[in-house]
Amino acid sequence: MPEIRIRNASMADVDAVAELESTCFPPSEAASRSRIAHRLEVFPECFWLLTEDGCLVSAVDGCCSDEEMLQDGMYEEASLHRPDGRWQMLFGVMTRPEKQGQGFMHRLMERVLEDCRKRGKAGIVLTCKPEKISFYRQFGFVDEGRSASCHGQALWHQMRLWL
Repeated sequence: MPEIRIRNASMADVDAVAELESTCFPPSEAASRSRIAHRLEVFPECFWLLTEDGCLVSAVDGCCSDEEMLQDGMYEEASLHRPDGRWQMLFGVMTRPEKQGQGFMHRLMERVLEDCRKRGKAGIVLTCKPEKISFYRQFGFVDEGRSASCHGQALWHQMRLWL
């Protein structure tokens, strides 16, 4: 039986996270290796990884903020992270394509929700493409409509989960 482990990331994970990011997102949306490394320096506690037999399968990351809306600048500037911010923003929610539909992200998101509750966050905010709305609804996220985000020149919806 494979060993499934969920943990926070460290700088040793930067290459694996960057590779997963480039696999799961088009170039216009994917964070670069250097941006991921900088995020890991600033908020490693906001990177959750799920591994199977030591190999990265799924990852979730994002900063914390007192802002109620996820803003495009947050993707660019790790310095906007506020450790005690009321809101956990999620940037990347990703699972290897060949592992999708097997429950890995469900397990990882449950851990993210649990950790955010323990940290006293008011809730979690993310943006997603319209076809992903139903996925996030299963966790209790509410679609707040079209986001002002123009990240990667894509159409995004803002989703919010109150904890």
